[in-house]
Amino acid sequence: MTTEPESKSLLERISALLTPSPSSPTEQRRELLETLKEAQAEGLIDADALSMIEGVFQVSELSARDILIPRAQIDWIDINESVEDTIAEVIRAAHSRFPVYENNRDNVIGILLAKDLLRHSQEEDFQLRDWLRPAVFIPESKRLSVLLKDFREHRNHIAIVVDEYGGVAGLVTIEDVLEQIVGDIEDEHDTDDIEDNIIKVSEIKFRIRGITELDQVNEALGTTFVDEDNDTLAGFILKKLGRVPHKGESITIGNILFEVQRADARQVHVLLATKLEID
Repeated sequence: MTTEPESKSLLERISALLTPSPSSPTEQRRELLETLKEAQAEGLIDADALSMIEGVFQVSELSARDILIPRAQIDWIDINESVEDTIAEVIRAAHSRFPVYENNRDNVIGILLAKDLLRHSQEEDFQLRDWLRPAVFIPESKRLSVLLKDFREHRNHIAIVVDEYGGVAGLVTIEDVLEQIVGDIEDEHDTDDIEDNIIKVSEIKFRIRGITELDQVNEALGTTFVDEDNDTLAGFILKKLGRVPHKGESITIGNILFEVQRADARQVHVLLATKLEID
């Protein structure tokens, strides 16, 4: 007579979870993640691998509305602007792709690649309209897993998100989707040096990295924020909200309005702090 082992090995539990069962997909994912966390605790996989797996599951549950860049934060190009003004805007914003509209921002007529503008703008018969790439429109409800597949299959990097009335709600880039899996992707225009943690945009606005220590924030903003549990601004904000905020969300603490400019599923990376006038 054989007896059943009291506890299955970690590999056996993972295999069982990957085998179809009557339990719901959500329940299976939860159980699988719990098992993988045990594997990480036992040193079988590293923390980065576990984080990426969690990000993959996150992507399967999120939709475009959860990570879009709101229309108010988009760097737009007006087709009726002069070439000189368009070049100045492209250089200022330092993006590689821009949505182009005509007459109003709900009428997106294409996507401008900065390389096309800079490469051909000196041609004698240059017309911006001739160099626009087709814009891809998606609903707010589109799942990120499906969107990522579309990005890969069609070699597209940007999608315009429209609301239920057909108006532009925002945009999503392939980088935004990938950051949900691998975390923040720094590019050549992101701040890397410690001395660039706080950038003064104007007399009342400051661009601040989430990893900035609260002491630095207090010195720059003239505030007295204190948090016994967190040393950084990101940790301070997360504790106040009780969750990780989405890009575009804002919170007012004291006389400072914090707006999340960059974030992924796990942490806040960049915030815009605005000093408010208190009556």
